[in-house]
Amino acid sequence: MKALITGATGFIGSHLTEALLKKGYTVRCLIRKTSDTRWIESQAVELCYGDCIDFESLKEAVADCQYVFHLAGLTKACREEDYFCVNVKGTENIIKAVLSVSKDLKRFVLLSSQAACGPSYDGKPITEDTTPRPVSHYGRSKLAAEEILKKEEQKIPFTIVRPPAVYGPRDRDFYMFFKLIKRGIFPYWGRARYSMVYIDDLINGIILSAESERAIGETYFITDNKEHTNEEIAFCIAKTFNKNLTKVRIPRAVMPFLASLGERLSRGKSIFNRDKVRELSYNCWLCDCSKAVRQLRYAPRVELQEGVKWTADWYRINRWL
Repeated sequence: MKALITGATGFIGSHLTEALLKKGYTVRCLIRKTSDTRWIESQAVELCYGDCIDFESLKEAVADCQYVFHLAGLTKACREEDYFCVNVKGTENIIKAVLSVSKDLKRFVLLSSQAACGPSYDGKPITEDTTPRPVSHYGRSKLAAEEILKKEEQKIPFTIVRPPAVYGPRDRDFYMFFKLIKRGIFPYWGRARYSMVYIDDLINGIILSAESERAIGETYFITDNKEHTNEEIAFCIAKTFNKNLTKVRIPRAVMPFLASLGERLSRGKSIFNRDKVRELSYNCWLCDCSKAVRQLRYAPRVELQEGVKWTADWYRINRWL
């Protein structure tokens, strides 16, 4: 079986590439000329140059592929239109390419996000049946991408996967939190509750959803099936570094200013931006993965403490920390 992966050079995409190769798939990776290919350059993959916002470049990429894993997307930006250009128009383009040239597609998997549905407003984990109420530009763009795909349900056998916060080796977003904790700093703006998933469990969930006939036309949350507080996460990381933590209380009222400053200093590349602050202003980001457990026989294997240790070890071995 041949699979196309968009976003293959990224954190999640590179892990999916490795996993599919181990399962015997032939893997084609859609990359740009400027892509950093360090995580896949030693893998036996076929490279195809193109861009999701360039429709003509996608026809060759999707040709003769039985599986398309659309992971490419924009997770941090300063402007709403940037999210919609990449996440919505990019998804629309690859769907059009699939419809124009793919003859024997078995599955189109869209990697969405919990942000597409939004936080829990009643303190209970949201499910796939929860009416989406995204609170960020990013979340709204991912929901719009889902809706575009659903319009083609009679023509494309698709599955949508919505992970919550994802962590593991190669991740650059949680890395910043690890870096602060290693210095003994715990930025705190109030108690919050989160669903999370370690990268290996997410990859397993993605592949199960792609290979299951039951998953056609379905949407799944993939988590570690546990509830975590921000304090638990912080102290779990601190334990790995054998660090005592100092809580640095950040009033929610000043967070937009700090995010705006972070945007300017990082030129829009920081995960801590004004759009992320819109999400952080809600304190319950729980989602329920029981549908995936029931329909896909998904079973998370990695506990938080174990996953945090593996992630921290990778950061140290690769001299990120």
